[in-house]
Amino acid sequence: MSHDDLYQRMADSVITGEAETSAALARQSLELGIAPLESIDNGFVKGIRVVGDRFGAGELFLPELVMSAEAMKAALAILEPELAKSAVARESQGSVLACTVQGDIHDIGKRIVCTMLSANGFTVVDLGVNVKIDRFVEEVKARKPDIVAMSALLTTTAPNQGKVIKLLQRDGIRDQYIVMVGGAPTSLQWSRDIGADGYGENATEAVRVAKELMARKRARPAPQPQAAAPVSAFGDAAGSTVAAVQTTAD
Repeated sequence: MSHDDLYQRMADSVITGEAETSAALARQSLELGIAPLESIDNGFVKGIRVVGDRFGAGELFLPELVMSAEAMKAALAILEPELAKSAVARESQGSVLACTVQGDIHDIGKRIVCTMLSANGFTVVDLGVNVKIDRFVEEVKARKPDIVAMSALLTTTAPNQGKVIKLLQRDGIRDQYIVMVGGAPTSLQWSRDIGADGYGENATEAVRVAKELMARKRARPAPQPQAAAPVSAFGDAAGSTVAAVQTTAD
């Protein structure tokens, strides 16, 4: 079986919600020496995107969405530990505080992004899902991360990303942090509209954007201006899970 065929089977296992098959394919990919990220991006994430599109179009219903999410989680349970191992002994790229914003319980895309950031040398604290706006801001103040990362999957919860930024501005500390956003209803234009610094469509692009923003921060001794234009993923990607962050597969 070619790698492309295996990737397609991975995607199909998520689309059909077969958790045991997804886990078995994840283990098979590791046995074949395929990098965990390749399996995630080229296989399982493609499947969950199809599911998300079909659900949004009314072609799938909540029970099917849940089954597909469980299949995705089963694969990640196999692949994430292997992916995270590559972060060992790497120089720290910076610290990240992440969450799915208040009112939103979607987790998959954010988990992938957090895992990818960790695998690329970032120190990541993930506060989980449905994190209240005030609590998140207090956590930011207490932990002082380099990057504040927020994910949302719903159009009704995405505005809470902007509310967090407004609270940081109100408290006079917005310039101290890089703010990244992601999730299905977000876009590069959305990140600009709410005053974020960066946005990425998937986990890979989120990492690239995070590294670019950190490089800018290190090169500039003065605080970042609040009006700085967000950094798009190279190739104008966006979105994960998440990206985020969500990455987007959520």
